[in-house]
This record gives sequence, C-alpha cells and structure tokens, in this order.
Amino acid sequence: MAPVPHGRAYWAVADTLNVTRRYLTHFRRQPINIAWQLGFPIISVLLYGFVFGEAMKVPGGEGDYKDFLMPGMFVMTMAFGFMNTAMGVVTDASKGVIDRFRSMPMAPSAVSAGRGLSDLVVACAELTILALTAVAIGWRPDNGVLNAVAAFALLLLLRFSLIWVGVWLGLVVPSPEAAGGLYAVAFPLTMISSVFVAPSLMPDWLAPIAAWNPVSSTGTAARELFGNPGAGGSSWVEQNAVLMGVVWPLVVTAVFLPLAVRRFKRLSR
Repeated sequence: MAPVPHGRAYWAVADTLNVTRRYLTHFRRQPINIAWQLGFPIISVLLYGFVFGEAMKVPGGEGDYKDFLMPGMFVMTMAFGFMNTAMGVVTDASKGVIDRFRSMPMAPSAVSAGRGLSDLVVACAELTILALTAVAIGWRPDNGVLNAVAAFALLLLLRFSLIWVGVWLGLVVPSPEAAGGLYAVAFPLTMISSVFVAPSLMPDWLAPIAAWNPVSSTGTAARELFGNPGAGGSSWVEQNAVLMGVVWPLVVTAVFLPLAVRRFKRLSR
C-alpha cells in the first residue's frame, strides 16, 4: 500500500520548525550575537541595580530597590526584544533570504512563524539568565511558585506580541541601517514606564502616560505576582495590572499580526 501523504498542517509545522532551526543555528555560528543578546540584560542589572540603585526610590519608601527593579528589568528585556526581531527580518529581506523562502515549496506561514518561535526560544534563555543573575544579587520571588510561573508567562506573552511588531517593522523599513533608528521608538517605550520608577513619582502630566504604557502593566503585574515592592497604584490600570498584562499583549497581537501577514504577502507585488 502506498504511504498516505502528510497533510497541509503537518508540512506547515515541519517547515516552521526547519525555519526555527535555521535562525537558531545562526547563534551557534555567530556567538557574538548571542553574547550581546544574553549579556546586555546582565550589564543592565549591574548598571541600574548597583550604580543608580542608591539614588532610586521604592514607592512607599519600603523595600529594597533591587526587588523593585528586577521585574522591570525582565520587562525591559522582553520589550527591547522586538528590535532584535526587526533587525533579523530586515537583514533577511535585504539579502534576499525571504524571497528565496517564498520561491520554495513551503508553507507561506513558516517564515513568520519560525521567526517568532526562534525569538521565543531566545527570550526564554534571556529570562533564565536574567533570573539567575537576579537571584545571585539577592532578588527573590516571594509569592509562591505558581505566581512566579504566571509572572514569567505574562513576560513571554508580552514578548510574543512584540514579535509581530518587530516582524512588521522589519518588513517596512528599507535597510538594516534604517532599522537602527527604531531605537528612537524602543527607548521611550521602556523609559516612560514603571520599569525604573513608579508613575506616582513622575510629574502629573507624565504619570498617566507611563501608567497606561503596556510595558508598565506587565511590569506592575509581574511585581504583584512575584510579591515584590512597588505593585499597585492609584489609577484603574495600575489596580488591574494583571488583567491589563493579558489584555495589552492580545490587543497588540490583534493589530500587528494581521499587518505583518499582509505586508509579507505584498512583498512580491
């Protein structure tokens, strides 16, 4: 009896895994890239925790600033990840790699899905290294294992949503050089937030902007779930941070995933 050919779903998954393996292989062949991506969070923790830490305030004046900082550093690492996605996509597009993929008999979704899956794998490695660094300097999650797992899940959900922002931006910008200018978007996204300081300590006109930043919602939710100081706040969005830590990434995904898919389909036009 002749073997039954695999269905479309099987090949979509197989092609996605092959593309994922291709992206992850680049890290093995270019170790400087993974050294930068995994080393940057460690340097950031040491810089903000020990150099600036003594000058920073914890909301309410209670608790160690490092305990307040670490959930913010987790969030900042996930948020900055969309830059790596955008740079990877625009580099592949400029070198014709995406065009070669499109000319091959493979699932159209495999390129974007493989990019997203590989970035999530790297994000897990970043969180693992950052968490080990945090534990080494004295940070502890004080609200139980399940809540800690939920906090890390929210962090990865944020990273997942921003992957599609990165894919879309990588397909829109014309060159890797132009993509470098996206840091002008990334810095305000993370700095005008609760990553380093609570919105309540900011000027009155800036505090609402920081509080409603999706990065702030995930950061405040992570502090709440980890049991670290600085969770909560007076505004509605801060009081419902865990809810908004789920809602914001879903909204971002709902907006940018279709945009990325549409842009990818238009590349050959």
